[in-house]
Amino acid sequence: MKTNQLFIFSLFIFSFSLFAQNELPINANNSTIKPLGTLFNKDLQKGLELELNNNPKWRNLIQQNKLAVGVIDLSDQSNIEYARINGNHMMYAASLPKIAILLAAMDAIDKGELKETPEVKNDMKLMISKSSNQAATKMIDKLGFDKIEGVLTDEKYQLYDEEHGGGLWVGKRYGGTGNTNREPLKNLSHAATVNQVCRFYYLLANGKLVNYKRSKQMLDILENPALHHKFVNTLDQIAPNARLFRKSGSWKNFHSDSILVWGKDPKRRYILVALVDDAYGERIIRNLVKPIEKVLKNY
Repeated sequence: MKTNQLFIFSLFIFSFSLFAQNELPINANNSTIKPLGTLFNKDLQKGLELELNNNPKWRNLIQQNKLAVGVIDLSDQSNIEYARINGNHMMYAASLPKIAILLAAMDAIDKGELKETPEVKNDMKLMISKSSNQAATKMIDKLGFDKIEGVLTDEKYQLYDEEHGGGLWVGKRYGGTGNTNREPLKNLSHAATVNQVCRFYYLLANGKLVNYKRSKQMLDILENPALHHKFVNTLDQIAPNARLFRKSGSWKNFHSDSILVWGKDPKRRYILVALVDDAYGERIIRNLVKPIEKVLKNY
C-alpha cells in the first residue's frame, strides 16, 4: 500500500513539474537566467544566416543594415539557444517600444508610484493589443520620460545600453506634441535593437520582468493581439492553436515585429524579433516566419 502511495505521489510531482514547464511565465530560478550572449549558438547562427541570405532581397537589406532579426529557441528549457543578424543595430521601431512603457508602468505600479486603476489597466491593454497611440501617450504622461528611461537603463534589465548599440527607448509621445527625451546614440524617439527586444521576451517568459506576478500580467496583456498582420498573419495559418504574445510597429518604411510563440508542442516555442527599413517591410516580416521555423527544426 505504501509503495502504491509513493508511486502515486511521485507521479503527481512529475506531472506537476511538466505542467509548470508548460505554463507561462516559467517560474525560473535566478541562477538559470543567463546573459543573452552566453545563449549564442553557432549552429543556429549558421542556419539563420544561410536561410536569410538565400533570399537576394533580404541579403541586400542585411548588408545595408536595413534588416535585423533575432531568434531564441525555447524548445528545451535546459538548453536555450540564441542567434541574431545585426543584433546591436538600433533602428526606429515605431510602436514596438510600447512594451517599454508597459514595463515601466508595471514597475511603477509594483513600487506604488502608479495606481492600478481600471483606466490604467484598460489603457495598457489598448496600447499593446490595438497599438492605441492615445492610450500610449496617456501612459507616458502618467509615468514621465525619466521613469521610462530609468527602468530601461536599470542594471536589473539593461534594455538600453549605450556600450552595446542602445536598445529599447521611448522618448516622445505618440501622435502628440510636447517635450522629448531622445536616446543619445542616434537621437531616435522610439527605438529598438533585436538583441534587447529578445532579452525583454526572454526575461518576461521566465517571470523576471519586475517579478513573477507582474510578468504574468504583462503576458496577459500581450497575448491574443487584435492586429493580425506581419508575424501573426502567417502564424494564424501554420500554428492556429499556439499562444501568441506580441507587439509590432510601423511608420513609413520602418516596420517591426516581436513575438513569443508558445505552442502545445515544445518544438514550436520561440521568440522572434525583426526590424526592417523597407517599403515592403510588412510583407518581409510576414514571410520570415516559415524560414525561421525551418531553421529551428533543422539546425
